[in-house]
Amino acid sequence: MLAAVHTRYGPPDVVRLMDVPVPSMRDDEVLVKVYASTVNRTDCGFRGGTPFFARAFTGLSRPRVTILGNEFAGEVEAVGLGVTRFAVGDRVFGYDDTACGAHAQYLTISEAASLAQIPANLTFAQAAPATEGAHYALTAIRKARIRGGQRVLVNGATGAIGSAAVQLLATRGVPVTGVCDSAHRDLVLAWGAERVIDRDVEDFTQDLQAYDVVFDAVGKSSFGRCRRLLTPHGVFLWTDLGPGGQNPVLSLVTPWLPGRSVLFGYPRHDQAMVNELKDLMEAGRFRPVIDRRYPLAEIVDAYRFVETGQKIGNVVITVDHT
Repeated sequence: MLAAVHTRYGPPDVVRLMDVPVPSMRDDEVLVKVYASTVNRTDCGFRGGTPFFARAFTGLSRPRVTILGNEFAGEVEAVGLGVTRFAVGDRVFGYDDTACGAHAQYLTISEAASLAQIPANLTFAQAAPATEGAHYALTAIRKARIRGGQRVLVNGATGAIGSAAVQLLATRGVPVTGVCDSAHRDLVLAWGAERVIDRDVEDFTQDLQAYDVVFDAVGKSSFGRCRRLLTPHGVFLWTDLGPGGQNPVLSLVTPWLPGRSVLFGYPRHDQAMVNELKDLMEAGRFRPVIDRRYPLAEIVDAYRFVETGQKIGNVVITVDHT
């Protein structure tokens, strides 16, 4: 099969298209014929080996996982002897940030993993980006116990996590203020935001409105800068380590102190998560945002574009089997 392989850490150019064996399947696994995947920030970090301490999990001197791609959509090609939840021919989408493997024509995954059937109203390319950004957004919303009527500001409202968060919050009746550039104001409003702050014109941390939650979905701010925006018991949600790696420390300390706190929702990876996202998409309450599509043969260009930091929502990789 054709796969995008990297055997050393480095820039996008370390990725090479290679012919490799189709992965072998265990009794509890399904073999998925991949038709679409994505390139996201996680893939970029794993490929580059950054931040450096992450190599404790990905391999110190060279990557343990050589075929990246943590979210995918495709068709079940074969099933193991013990598989009962899926059948050959099922259209499925899913997520695996441990074994990865979606930047290839085939992958294997346990039937009990983060795997679900694609809603009938979605194509493979539309379903592939439904999990990575959305599950971070969904986990953060739950961690902060955000409910209808609370006011939430989403910084980075046009990214994979931010675009999912705006939609998921709006469907819960939460008034959302999104921060984005002027070119994408109307998009964020269409996703359900009540108000938009144009980052090209003003510093959102100087906003006069108070928020119950500030969700930094892009990792470009800090608790210190956003503290004045929060109500007396407001919450700062993060998706990145923050300046000097402060966010994990603040998440351990601030919840025990009176007043404002810093929280991180440790992402849940299971079948219940993908089935919930499936139900939301079927109901029209969530739709992954797609910026660009690249064929697998041009995946290096996709990496380069993602690393510009300019993508809106998700970058999809289409996988050809002709």
